[in-house]
Amino acid sequence: MTGCGRLPVVYAPEADERLSSWAARMAPFYAMTVSEFVAALGLKGHDVFDLEWRLSEGQGALIAARTGLSPEAMQAMTFRELGSAARLMIARKNRSPCPHCPEDLHRKAAALPWRFRCKVHGVEFRDATGETLSDRFGADCFKKLEGHAEAGAAHLDAWARGAGQETLAAPEVLTVLTARHRRASPPNVDEQPRMSLKDRRDYHDFLTTPILRQALTVVVPEYDQVAPVLAKPVRPGLHALAQGSLLQCFALTVGVGRIIEDPVKWAISVMLESDAEGHGRVRQAISPWPLSLRRSISARFWRAERDERARQTAEKAARQRQSHKYRLIQSHKYRYRIS
Repeated sequence: MTGCGRLPVVYAPEADERLSSWAARMAPFYAMTVSEFVAALGLKGHDVFDLEWRLSEGQGALIAARTGLSPEAMQAMTFRELGSAARLMIARKNRSPCPHCPEDLHRKAAALPWRFRCKVHGVEFRDATGETLSDRFGADCFKKLEGHAEAGAAHLDAWARGAGQETLAAPEVLTVLTARHRRASPPNVDEQPRMSLKDRRDYHDFLTTPILRQALTVVVPEYDQVAPVLAKPVRPGLHALAQGSLLQCFALTVGVGRIIEDPVKWAISVMLESDAEGHGRVRQAISPWPLSLRRSISARFWRAERDERARQTAEKAARQRQSHKYRLIQSHKYRYRIS
């Protein structure tokens, strides 16, 4: 393909298709690599992912002249609507596949970690094993969580587009969700699979591996129940979304939605579940929050802590009273040889 005229064959962009996907579909038709195809468009030395992030008017006009597509159509395949802080979140291909989309088609929405349904077909994305989130959580539980996920996605989308956020910015919420509220500990009994004594000896290293304990499991206990024990921890801050799995990103988005809806309640819930060191880390994580929120948290946490101590004292007293009661059925009244 030589010259500067219009290309004889040009594929029309699919709905919500990204520029890198369109170029990757066009290049094989002309027996070129993507970089060679970009050079043939008159943009030699430019990386397609850089063009996809920010395509200047001149570059867009140049591609439009070679392809016959409008400059607006070229710009629509870029991420120009997102702010610079959100570039970390954009994957180079679909994060999770849609069962109805072609494998070589990559859409803009599927590159963002807070999208869990195909924008075109409306079906759930699947993870690497082919499992959907409703398969993992159960249909009823997933339906309840999806409302919080939509609220979290709207908040994250507004942050990515640079829209002003009245109270909490997305990075501040993610810092709390990924804070270590307790010291690392091996899997507890509820987290361990049922094993024979021989298997427990064989998998001793697994059963004694310390697992990071993060506030995410307090804010989204449903995630704590279904996530594989070794895959529960997420990376800190924004990297948790940028590099998380489909399940992890969904849990984080649900967590963002819940905290945005009631930040004081969830901050107190995390602090009540924290140990001494974790309490300090959670306090540090919420330190960038607005002063009014921090004052509300401090006032309500003192009352919640007092009520929790009173509840524990009452339970302890009840157990002690129960232990002093006489047994109504003596051992000799049980069946023979059973005491």
